[in-house]
Amino acid sequence: MSTAAPTGPVLITGGGGFVGRAILDRLVAAGRPVRALARSDASAGVLAGAGAEVVRGDILDPASLERAMRGAEVVYHVAGLNGFCLPDPGELERMNVTGTRNAVRAAAAAGVRRLVLTSSAATIGEAHGTVATEDSPHRGTFLSHYERSKFAAEREALAESARLGLELVCVNPASVQGPGRTRGTAKILIDALNGRLRMVVDSRMSLVEIGDCADGHLRAEAHGAPGARYLLCGAVLGVGEAIDLIGGIAGLREGPRRLPAPVAMTMATGVELVARLRRRRPPVCREMVRTLLHGHAYDGSRATRDLGLVYTPVEEWMAATVRWYVAEGLVTRPLPGLAGG
Repeated sequence: MSTAAPTGPVLITGGGGFVGRAILDRLVAAGRPVRALARSDASAGVLAGAGAEVVRGDILDPASLERAMRGAEVVYHVAGLNGFCLPDPGELERMNVTGTRNAVRAAAAAGVRRLVLTSSAATIGEAHGTVATEDSPHRGTFLSHYERSKFAAEREALAESARLGLELVCVNPASVQGPGRTRGTAKILIDALNGRLRMVVDSRMSLVEIGDCADGHLRAEAHGAPGARYLLCGAVLGVGEAIDLIGGIAGLREGPRRLPAPVAMTMATGVELVARLRRRRPPVCREMVRTLLHGHAYDGSRATRDLGLVYTPVEEWMAATVRWYVAEGLVTRPLPGLAGG
């Protein structure tokens, strides 16, 4: 493995998001010339404040993408859409599949050497109860519209890059957590700290800390093999274990009740039906519960072996995350386990 750090100019899409901003900060700190794609004035201001040269464009506008990528040696394509229970699932197809296809083709046309694609661990599609690796066979069915869109995006990106002669490396993070994250799994943890989490579906979750995720991306640029996928996962916990862990950090003793799978799915069906009748986005839906019930356990060791990634211990980064929740005012009750809490 080469130890020389890349120094060439970079273009990043999605640099204002949770993962994208962490990657952007690492690139800027390393002294790399970084351009960041922005769709809006607000996004442009944030990206400029982070130290990037801002270029206006949209991943759904191929011409603007190619212009933005001209002169870049490497592209980090982080932009995409993640969500459950969306009123228009077709938006996932447009952002994740069409947007990724546009990025790959634009990078090849602009003469980019390598594209680092932020994919998802969900693309693995492992069978229930197994520990997935990058080589696990896909189960052949999809748990959600999001999973289907990321699978299709990754498959098309790999095929197109091979056809066009573009080096492409896929980074497949598990659930990315840490300071700065407030949605998805993070909301479960925040609700638990606030005593608002009454019931949970107990299954397995795979987590990677945000700093480790950013480091994994930069290492994939420097050391990843073209056409390879790298799962990023630093910890596999049961939902109950994760709640017990943050409860121990916070000095809390109570915990939510475990909800049987059939009851959880019945409740999700009812909530989804009522929300659709009211033409609102449901807070819970069947694809969300189906994903939770399936659970995920990923083996992130290839990134350690091949890229040299060292994962932060989950107890360490979870404690830092709880402190961040408190500092940001996201926890509204005293936590006995924290000084001054």
